[in-house]
Amino acid sequence: MISLTMFSSVWRYRGFVLGSIKREFQSKYRNSLLGAAWTVLNPLAMIVVYTVIFSQVMGNRLPGSGSPFAYSIYLCAGVLTWGLFAEITSRSQSVFLEHANLIKKLQFPRLCLPLIVVLNALINFAIIFGLFSVFLVLSGNFPGWIYAALLPVLLLQILFAIGLGMILGVLNVFFRDVGQFFTILLQFWFWFTPIVYPVATLPASVRELLVWNPMAAVVVAYQDILVRGQAPVWGSLLPVTVLGLGCCALGLQLFRKRAGEMVDEL
Repeated sequence: MISLTMFSSVWRYRGFVLGSIKREFQSKYRNSLLGAAWTVLNPLAMIVVYTVIFSQVMGNRLPGSGSPFAYSIYLCAGVLTWGLFAEITSRSQSVFLEHANLIKKLQFPRLCLPLIVVLNALINFAIIFGLFSVFLVLSGNFPGWIYAALLPVLLLQILFAIGLGMILGVLNVFFRDVGQFFTILLQFWFWFTPIVYPVATLPASVRELLVWNPMAAVVVAYQDILVRGQAPVWGSLLPVTVLGLGCCALGLQLFRKRAGEMVDEL
């Protein structure tokens, strides 16, 4: 009941949410000669670098695949997936601090702020991933109908990211070290996730440890779909699903109990 009340309040302020997303997108490229074109140029440059440098110049190959673009696709799938997760969690853990003046001056559902973070991140992800999908088509590596399986994986990823982000966001208001610690943790977490290296190249003892990394299953699911053209092992995503639901429930509970105190701490 509490959650439904929260979300209905957010829906009433949908104009505020959409306006905030628009303003943030515009301010990102204000005073720039190319403006929003950078939204396309930046990810396009990244895809070109990964393709040319890793596949053509360095001759990197993905074990078990003869395609010259396989490693580039593997790398892009992991990096783009991780980028969305990192953006949502990093922005969420500081979103209440960044909007302290707004929170103190205006009355609106504070839950709007994490939602704005997620929607902004999804817009950026949609642009980048759209370009990546075009590259897959043009290079003859589009996985076919299994591409649709990305949607449930994406939803699970967002569920986990926003749940974790909300917990961090609330805690960071009261304990500012949380944000600093998480920034460092993200760097270690990236390298503990099979993004740059294939899982098969790891020793068996290390592969067993990946079970404790919820993002490993998500990244591997993307790679299964985009690189191998096959459905992910859905059972491997069950732990991150449960963890995501738990994080969201805990995040909402923390937010509900500490919303009043947060205003005094900001």
